[in-house]
Amino acid sequence: MALLALAAASPGPAHAQPSAASLSDAPPARADERLPPGWEFTGTGAGKKLVWTSPDRVPMGDARVEFYAGNRLLGRPLAARDGRSFRLDSDGARIGPADELRVMAGGRRLDTAGSAPARGTGSAPPSARQEARLPANRVDPGVPGRYRTVSGEYALRAVRLPGFPAPVEMRATVVGPADAPGRRPVALFLHGRHYTCFKAGSDEQGGDWPCKAGMRPVPSHRGYLKAQKLLASQGYVTLSVSANGINGQDHLAEDGGAQARSSLVRLHLARWADWAANRAGAPAAVRAASPADLSRVLLVGHSRGGEGVNRAALDSLYRPPAGQDGYRGTVRWNIRGTVLIGPTIFGQNPAPDVPSTTILPGCDGDVSDLQGEIYVDGTRGVSRGAALHSAVYMVGANHNFFNSEWTPGQAQAPADDDFWSDETPDPVCAPGTKTRLTATQQQAAGATYISAAARLFVAGDDRVRPLLDGTGRRAPSADPARVLTHAVGANRKPAFLPGPSVTVSGGRLCAQVDPEPARACLPADARGQSPHFASWETSPEPGRDAVAMRWSSPGSTVAVRPADPVSLAGAGALALRLIVPPNTTGTQLDVALVDTSGRRATLGRARVEGLPGSERTASYWGREIRVPLSAAVRAGLDLKHVKALELTPRNRSGRAWLMDAWGWSPGTPAVRPAALPRVDIGRLTVKEGNSDVRTYRVPVRVSGHGSGRVRVFVAKPGTDEVTHRTVTVRPGSRAIDVPVVVHGNTRYGYDVAHDVFVKAVRGAAVGSHHGGVTTQNDDAVPAVRVTPVADDVTEGRRLIWRVSLSEVADAEVMGEFTFLSVGDGAELSTMDVGRRWLEDSLGASQAPARPLSEAVEGPYLPVTVPAGELSTEVRVPTVTDRLSEPEELLRARLITYDQSWEPQPGPVFTGTVRNAP
Repeated sequence: MALLALAAASPGPAHAQPSAASLSDAPPARADERLPPGWEFTGTGAGKKLVWTSPDRVPMGDARVEFYAGNRLLGRPLAARDGRSFRLDSDGARIGPADELRVMAGGRRLDTAGSAPARGTGSAPPSARQEARLPANRVDPGVPGRYRTVSGEYALRAVRLPGFPAPVEMRATVVGPADAPGRRPVALFLHGRHYTCFKAGSDEQGGDWPCKAGMRPVPSHRGYLKAQKLLASQGYVTLSVSANGINGQDHLAEDGGAQARSSLVRLHLARWADWAANRAGAPAAVRAASPADLSRVLLVGHSRGGEGVNRAALDSLYRPPAGQDGYRGTVRWNIRGTVLIGPTIFGQNPAPDVPSTTILPGCDGDVSDLQGEIYVDGTRGVSRGAALHSAVYMVGANHNFFNSEWTPGQAQAPADDDFWSDETPDPVCAPGTKTRLTATQQQAAGATYISAAARLFVAGDDRVRPLLDGTGRRAPSADPARVLTHAVGANRKPAFLPGPSVTVSGGRLCAQVDPEPARACLPADARGQSPHFASWETSPEPGRDAVAMRWSSPGSTVAVRPADPVSLAGAGALALRLIVPPNTTGTQLDVALVDTSGRRATLGRARVEGLPGSERTASYWGREIRVPLSAAVRAGLDLKHVKALELTPRNRSGRAWLMDAWGWSPGTPAVRPAALPRVDIGRLTVKEGNSDVRTYRVPVRVSGHGSGRVRVFVAKPGTDEVTHRTVTVRPGSRAIDVPVVVHGNTRYGYDVAHDVFVKAVRGAAVGSHHGGVTTQNDDAVPAVRVTPVADDVTEGRRLIWRVSLSEVADAEVMGEFTFLSVGDGAELSTMDVGRRWLEDSLGASQAPARPLSEAVEGPYLPVTVPAGELSTEVRVPTVTDRLSEPEELLRARLITYDQSWEPQPGPVFTGTVRNAP
């Protein structure tokens, strides 16, 4: 009999979890036998992980890798250094049916190589017929300017950022005009999450920081030189910032590194503000270019860099909490706009009063759900609405090739095409297809549209607006890229925005994010995804709706009626964002308005074409359709009191989704950021204590000015239950008051995370969207006694050991028996134990006969004492073989774990099996 200490798992942050059968409810022989291929449980105690291993290396990218059970998020695993294994604390969570486990990243499923196309509803393969090329815009921002350019780099002392143990580099590539007069506007570039280090002359690369000996930093910040040189020739001073130090540590940040990236951006801007005041103290690369004007700044971010520059724009208007921020100085710059390239938006809280252009790569294989669309959709109704927020859908562009240092044939480090392929070439995105862009074509198009945003947001040149706002013009410098746009904000009046207060007849109000097919906008069997319907922290998610239309004959009208009449007076056209299935052609809808007197006017007929798409793309994307209001004026419609929008299909059958409709007028108004309250959710970690009951509150900081509304979500630990409410916040208020009651005890248990997340609704800004209270277990694991019950048996009987705890625990207590070679003597073989037990417990077959310690590589039996119980038994069934044999032995070692969760070898146990009489 031995006195031992076993360990139990300790959970990280909980998300909305399913209440379903747990994998730990499998027979105690071996829980992971029921897992799909590639999945396993490893470790025991607090080191117990749910692990998925890919047959191939998964490139380090910007989308978060996430484990799901069905449609429910289990958590976000950490990647191992091999780039193939991903480990998630099992947390004692009830995971659900094993066949529902999925690995997702940015909407793309990773654990099924080339998963079969969805059947049923959806789109046909891309048709050979192409839409007519858009008319050329009268101004082409992709044409180089007249200034000679100079380039260089600077490297400053590394900085410390909150939550990151290693310093982060302060390095940038500078390209600017050498001879432009006066002070020049600034464009700052921030790359995304990519490998941090590589070994020259080999394929070796990794995500460590700092780089190990023999490895060099990946120069991701040098990947935007084409765009930098174009802007510099047009008179902009540009810098591209290195962020390897954040990429190598952002797994430590609850927000994926958004706040750290914002801090880094603002630290660089602060240095440039210093150098603007004292040019003699600037690095040589800065002095070589024309002086910078920090009152005119454009931020350009790629991938997680996009989320970083969005946060930097927000933080420059509304100061973040000091404890989370790496920059504590004053704001000495003015951010006029942002360009976000294939960006992430984990928090889904864009800066509403900073104009933005979001480039959505149609063949993005990293952030493949194109969640960056939320930088447009997520601003609706939040603030004044004067800032233009544009989405630029670039057909055939992938994620990586916007950065030359992530592009094969151009990069110093190993690089690849992020769009995944298998035996079946994708009809839209496989290299060589008519719709797929080459790297040089993509980089030229990207530089052109970055320059367009600079011309509009910084220089105020309204002539380039038609390239960005859904007007339907093209920039010849971007040819042959097919680029489509839509927008919200600027001179648009809100008219028809689907939501709970809207009445729909002839169609249905659908939920953008909802697991219930009857409520969801996009059917589960749709081929592909919609960027508009990108998921967030919870499903279903209230506050995100559209109008779904489906018809089998022409003439069936869908009417949309807001709660109160809307005014379209003064607008020149009605701008609708309409989604139709990818690859469909010829969808025709008559558009009509009805005023409060009942007068009806047909504005015209809209023709909507689907984007090129496949089951691997996010091509259910809203096309902007504009219908002039002149017919309504001629019909005498009261445009100040419009009560309904009517859409009447004129083709035989089809589907469509209305995202919204606006009163549109040309022009780009001046943007004056509103004085908004800012909400940040923090994380408080507390010990549970021994006996008393304590109430803690989720840390919430409301700063800024004025009042606004936010939607607060509270997840109930250990369940899939999430409650929500809309509250009004103002600086210093405690409107978001989430108490957490902690009952102290002396029983071992799991850590418990009480999670809260928040979204802006109206008149508010949100920085840190996710936080809560984590209660840490502070009780020791019970001592464990292992006692033989039947360790000397005749064949046909069971070898049995009892594992007992010194006291009851609130969490399962785990360890493992590892089978060992017996050395001298006969060892129990695979033919001497039950076939079913062998398969279920070790995943092994009986034949060929071999010692039990060699049944599989590293055979072991998990030992689990369930929560609330004092003991369990470990049983090994033997079989009668009627052969005359010497006594056979089974040797096993109990593996335990110390307080650092390192495995500790325990005593060895021996079982003896004799011939049956």
